Amino acid sequence: MARPSADLRLAADQSVTLEWWRLHRNRFEIFVSAIVLTEIRRGDPTMVEKREEAIRSFKLLDINLQTEELTTHLLKDVIPENAVADAAHIAIAAVHAMNFLLTWNCKHINNRYKLRRIEKCCTSAGFTCPVIATPTELMSIES
Repeated sequence: MARPSADLRLAADQSVTLEWWRLHRNRFEIFVSAIVLTEIRRGDPTMVEKREEAIRSFKLLDINLQTEELTTHLLKDVIPENAVADAAHIAIAAVHAMNFLLTWNCKHINNRYKLRRIEKCCTSAGFTCPVIATPTELMSIES
């Protein structure tokens, strides 16, 4: 949750996210990691409080040796070294056998030019890459 953006594209993404959250979130068992907790704690304290409240009941995925090793592998082969958190999001989801990784990060995570390499990296480490999708794409998958 954030204040509506003045950027039209970002505002549209926010709107779709709120729609997905309202209409579809109860159809999934939702998990977060410590990295997500760090990310949602940035910004306006009022919005931070709302985001924390919204995810309070979600289960926490742990960061362990396997997630750290896969993160390192992704950073070596696919994801730029300055995007450690992005590689970790993928690794944590893969190691914990998540079905989906929901994200608006299309630079490093939901990037169609990198997706096959991300999948190959996960597979070579013995894990299945989750379906990586934006809320818009996930709503399309559900239809």
